[in-house]
Amino acid sequence: MLEARLERASVLKKLLDAIKELVTDANFDCTDSGIALQAMDNSHVALVALLLRAQGFDHYRCDHSHSLGLSVKTLASIVKTAGNDDSLTIKSEEDGDVLNLIFASPDDKRVSEFDLKLMDIDAERLGIPETDYDAIIKLSSAEFARICRDLLILNESVTIDCQKEHIKFTAAGDTGSGSIKLMPGSSVDDERDEKDEKDKKKLSVPTQITTKQAVVLTFSLKYLASFAKATPLSETVTLMMSTDTPLVVEFKVDEVGYIRYYLAPKIDDA
Repeated sequence: MLEARLERASVLKKLLDAIKELVTDANFDCTDSGIALQAMDNSHVALVALLLRAQGFDHYRCDHSHSLGLSVKTLASIVKTAGNDDSLTIKSEEDGDVLNLIFASPDDKRVSEFDLKLMDIDAERLGIPETDYDAIIKLSSAEFARICRDLLILNESVTIDCQKEHIKFTAAGDTGSGSIKLMPGSSVDDERDEKDEKDKKKLSVPTQITTKQAVVLTFSLKYLASFAKATPLSETVTLMMSTDTPLVVEFKVDEVGYIRYYLAPKIDDA
């Protein structure tokens, strides 16, 4: 039996919002260490990897390892019905055919319950090799989202040039070109919403760049902009790059886990 409780359903709500446009159906692999997802996007261009650690839940029990085949969009729609402060409990019986979701208000005066039918999804789990990346950049997730949004005006591709002294994002199209350069230590005041979107705080997030050697690669901006939908999950994002290796875009989710996106670089036709 699987039984897991999150104090705030909003965590799962944000995670699902960050992947629902990339992944239609997926297997959620449940073990005693947590719940993991690994799936290619519908065009088989990007890979999404998600982990919710057992210790990140208020209560977690998984008697036997098994997979839950689910419609990501339907699950996201159901979780969206929960209030931001509602708790979420998910249950699944061994050999059962549904996932049970229970949302409860903080005072337990409102409880809603849904059953989502499980699907039989045939999906191969890919092995992701450990990689020693040439460049690792940590920056404000809000700044990353803004860069993707601003440069997408000009082109659907962006060249990321990471040097020891800076990281530069450049897009060039038929109508013009533009670039955004960030230096180590540069920071942005990231205004983030807290409970009920009423209380706000400003976070100063400095850019950190660690390089073994310079890396210059080109990627699809459309996909990077989609990855940026995970911005509400974390104040920072980490980009990991090496030549001829997929880019890794990682958002850590407090003490709960992480979401990682993998995207292969574009290759010149020349």
